[in-house]
Amino acid sequence: MMTKKTISASRASLILFLCRMITALEVPLDPILLKELSQPPTITQQSPKDYIVDPRENIVIQCEAKGKPPPSFSWTRNGTHFDIDKDARVTVKPNSGTLVINIMNGGKAEAYEGVYQCTARNERGAAISNNIVIRPSRSPLWTKEKVEPKHVREGDPLVLHCSPPVGLPPPIIFWMDNSFQRLPQNERVSQGLNGDLYFSNVKPEDTREDYICYARFNHTQTIQQKQPISVKVFSTKPLTERRPTLLTPVGSTSNKVELRGNVLLLECIAEGLPTPVIRWIKEGGELPINRTFFENFKKTLKIVEVSEADSGKYKCVARNPLGSTHHTITVTVKAAPYWITAPRNLVLSPGEDGTLICRANGNPKPNISWLTNGVPIAIAPEDPSRKVDGDTIIFSDVQERSSAVYQCNASNEYGYLLANAFVNVLAEPPRILTPANKLYQIIANNPALLDCAFFGSPVPEIEWFKGVKGSILHGDLYVFHDNGTLEIPVAQKDSTGTYTCVARNKLGKVQNEVHLEVKDPTMIIKQPEYKIIQKGGQVSFECTIKHDRTLMPTITWLKDNGELPVDERFIIHKDSLAIMNVTDKDDGTYTCVANTTLDSVSASAVLTVVAATPTPAIIYDRPDPPFDLELTDQLERSIQLSWIPGYDNNSPITNFVIEYEDGMREPGVWHYQTEVHGTQTTVQLKLSPYVNYSFRVIAVNEIGRSQPSEASEQYLTKAAKPDENPSGVQGIGSEPDNLVIIWEPLKGFQSNGPGLQYKVSWRQKDVGDEWTSVIVANVSKYIVSGTPTFVPYEIKVQALNDLGYAPEPAEVIGHSGEDLPMVAPGNVQVHIVNSTLAKVHWDPVPLKTVRGHLQGYRIYYWKVQSLSKRRQRHVEKKILTFSGNKTHGMLPGLEPYSSYKLNVRVVNGKGEGPASPDKLFKTPEGVPSSPSFLKISNPTLDSLTLEWGPPTHPNGVLIAYTLKFQPINSTHELGPLIEIRIPANETSLILSNLNYSTRYKFYFYAQTSVGSGSQITEEAVTIMDEAMASRQVDIATQGWFIGLMCAVALLILILLIVCFIRRNKGGKYPVKEKEDAHADPEIQPMKEDDGTFGEYSDAEDHKPLKKGSRTPSDRTVKKEDSDDSLVDYGEGVNGQFNEDGSFIGQYSGKKEKEPAEGNESSEAPSPVNAMNSFV
Repeated sequence: MMTKKTISASRASLILFLCRMITALEVPLDPILLKELSQPPTITQQSPKDYIVDPRENIVIQCEAKGKPPPSFSWTRNGTHFDIDKDARVTVKPNSGTLVINIMNGGKAEAYEGVYQCTARNERGAAISNNIVIRPSRSPLWTKEKVEPKHVREGDPLVLHCSPPVGLPPPIIFWMDNSFQRLPQNERVSQGLNGDLYFSNVKPEDTREDYICYARFNHTQTIQQKQPISVKVFSTKPLTERRPTLLTPVGSTSNKVELRGNVLLLECIAEGLPTPVIRWIKEGGELPINRTFFENFKKTLKIVEVSEADSGKYKCVARNPLGSTHHTITVTVKAAPYWITAPRNLVLSPGEDGTLICRANGNPKPNISWLTNGVPIAIAPEDPSRKVDGDTIIFSDVQERSSAVYQCNASNEYGYLLANAFVNVLAEPPRILTPANKLYQIIANNPALLDCAFFGSPVPEIEWFKGVKGSILHGDLYVFHDNGTLEIPVAQKDSTGTYTCVARNKLGKVQNEVHLEVKDPTMIIKQPEYKIIQKGGQVSFECTIKHDRTLMPTITWLKDNGELPVDERFIIHKDSLAIMNVTDKDDGTYTCVANTTLDSVSASAVLTVVAATPTPAIIYDRPDPPFDLELTDQLERSIQLSWIPGYDNNSPITNFVIEYEDGMREPGVWHYQTEVHGTQTTVQLKLSPYVNYSFRVIAVNEIGRSQPSEASEQYLTKAAKPDENPSGVQGIGSEPDNLVIIWEPLKGFQSNGPGLQYKVSWRQKDVGDEWTSVIVANVSKYIVSGTPTFVPYEIKVQALNDLGYAPEPAEVIGHSGEDLPMVAPGNVQVHIVNSTLAKVHWDPVPLKTVRGHLQGYRIYYWKVQSLSKRRQRHVEKKILTFSGNKTHGMLPGLEPYSSYKLNVRVVNGKGEGPASPDKLFKTPEGVPSSPSFLKISNPTLDSLTLEWGPPTHPNGVLIAYTLKFQPINSTHELGPLIEIRIPANETSLILSNLNYSTRYKFYFYAQTSVGSGSQITEEAVTIMDEAMASRQVDIATQGWFIGLMCAVALLILILLIVCFIRRNKGGKYPVKEKEDAHADPEIQPMKEDDGTFGEYSDAEDHKPLKKGSRTPSDRTVKKEDSDDSLVDYGEGVNGQFNEDGSFIGQYSGKKEKEPAEGNESSEAPSPVNAMNSFV
């Protein structure tokens, strides 16, 4: 324990030493001083590490530095000296190290690619720049490719690949059409991070020929275009809905590494119908608030300013009404080096000691290396005054030859940091840089800051005196700043005078005088008052001020916080504003502002303009402000305030509100103190130490609040020790080997005095250690390093100021950082409850091995294989977490008749411990799911063929199938139910001895030894009797029908002959020849051999109805079999049959058929077909 206390004391000494050195790190930027003092070079400006240049412009590589004498510059390229004089295209800017490479006149930027480094050198040392990598930007053309049109079925997913050319820097991708309009994107259609365009499902409106991917290269201001892609969507009805699957990323898991401080982008794009929606979660934690954003319709998760705490597993879940899928992305946050403490310039005098500290962090931990004047310190010239200790260089008894520039390089695989810090050994007597006899003017009761800027080596000590022969200033009335400034927190009139600043070191002493004048504050002693005035009248606002006689005030009037209207009706006097002939527009707030060169005050009043009234009414208004405030009975923690109430304006005062101002911390800000009844004019006020109080009183009536009274005189309470300690003290560990102590700092008046600090104390609980303490300021956190993993600590935080400590604080118990648990749970047992539920038991791990707060146990389980399928499936691990110190848990949702494995892990705040050995268990059989399909085909008069698929989830060994069926009549009544048991190895069955033209309903299900599964139903119909169908189709071949047709044809022929004879009466005409020449094409002679009509002529090639034709089993008359239906001989589709099958449509000539539209037949439906389709 003594060792700990010694280390802590040495660290405290080092901190105090460094604080002292910080005041002398930089030479002040005083022009006269800089001309006289030598200073090593400092790099002030340089180009970025990764510098991408425009190949169309000259290359400018910046390197600027300061120093005394002015530094000279040199460059290396790719690690070797870059001789600028040998290249006519390369020049250096005057008085600078900046390179200008002229490539505008025939040069090529590619010729100057490489790694450049600048060195600035003078007699005091050499500073170096970062390695600057020069690369010209590139915007290559798209490779030529043949883009095939995309033919996609409606509802299917689609990905249009962009595959842009590789540019430097990478291009920005966007999709547009031929009109340069961006293609609309939404939850269904969106662009991925790789530039591809993703369709979760396509619609007919997605058909277009101008899907164009554009790549914009910002550096070269060019845009490249890919060949347009044509997409044609064809429709199929109905659409088949489907559950989501991921288009990107592929698989169920992936990994991503991101660097600290960068933007983390995770993407999931899914397809499905309906369009899936995406949801993001972080396993075992919450998404960071205020740093998490969702983009691209929640398909992209964006986390800005990532840190190591953002590492973990992120899961995206895609869901639609049919189901969901997910993908887990394991994110690892690495870190390029970043500064914890960068080395800072050090100014020492001969013989002094000092330290350069270079501390950086990263993941992995960066390697620290030192250089001096640009050379690795291991091969640099020896310097007996320096000693390298890892990330620290310790200087002792330095001499002028010790001046040099040191470089610290912190690097890991993700980057590097390079910092220059010089050690400048100077022997300089004190100098005061503040001008002599400088005059400071301030308003009373405000802080006064008197400057004494100084320089010297060693660092001078500063003392202040008042007056020519005054004593040294000290005590609570003054604050002495490290930069030499003297602060008087509350300057009074008696603070006026001459102040002397004295700076001294071992090489000499110097002094300077400054003058302070404290002025009286400007006050408005007669404020403008609220006015109600009738239109057409006149009104006056008073504003009388009191000010310091050495200051010249100006008074400005405002209306509604703006300038007064330019109107001769507004008349401004010395102490008032008058408004003549008031109008409605004059209604508003009028403000009087009094300004001096040092302060400004204002007061406002409202003017209300009303219509003229014949008789005056009683005016009710807010009270006038109280006045004549007086402070009496002045004690350390209390004071008595009294006042005189103002006029109540015809509404009694109900209460008084007392407010206070702290002129030391928040001048001009008033806070509520208390309030008293309206009849009370005296109050005893409680006060806090170290506050410069002023009070004011506000009167309140039913109309409102009065204007505040004038402020009382100021009363400064004495400083005291703090009365209370910080609240919210906690001890938690952020790493396995530290303890982070945090607390809520004291606020405002709680400090009770200047110099507020905190004494942080800790010791390990129950081991008898002594308290270890450290005093800190302006922080609310302290980290204790090197602690054992997860052990309890007693912690307390005590406030103190310059006057002493607060009361002894209460102790709280905290714990150092957690680490992952060490051992796995043992004796894991699985008890099968039923085919879908199992109970897991395990022995708890010893609490000492948890190494953190026990959060519970986590079971990982996964299905190895289905015992019925005997094949390995995709392994999808599931996780169940049981909080607390439980030793058992239930696993629901298991699949019957399957083989599973599981393991158990203990979980603490840091994460999971090792897994227990995998435990294998099997679930018993269950009832099967329904058969995958039931198909009924090959209908005949009395039989049907049934085919089926086995259940998707047999959940055991199938022993049989059961088929039940029953007929359904035309009124949908069910007939008797018949049951058939079928062996499990059958996949089809022919049912015979069924009734013709009858609808049957079938019920089909599978069975295991446990029971019957879900059933699948289907309906089917046997076909009609063939004889009846044949009779109906062969009506056209009946004798009576043929005779009727012949008689009608003969009658028409005779009528035509008679008409021709009458028309040609009186002359001989070759009637027979005319008839042959102009015969009606629809009237043809009947054939004598079969008694049927002759061949009918039409635009299409029709075949006569065949004898004995039969309606096919699918109940449709095929065109090639019966293209010349009976309807063709009737009136459109109105030809019908009587109940006995006779044709009753009126005979007429066949009309021309209309041309077919689309793929539909131009023929009317056959009445035979219509009858066969009826059931």
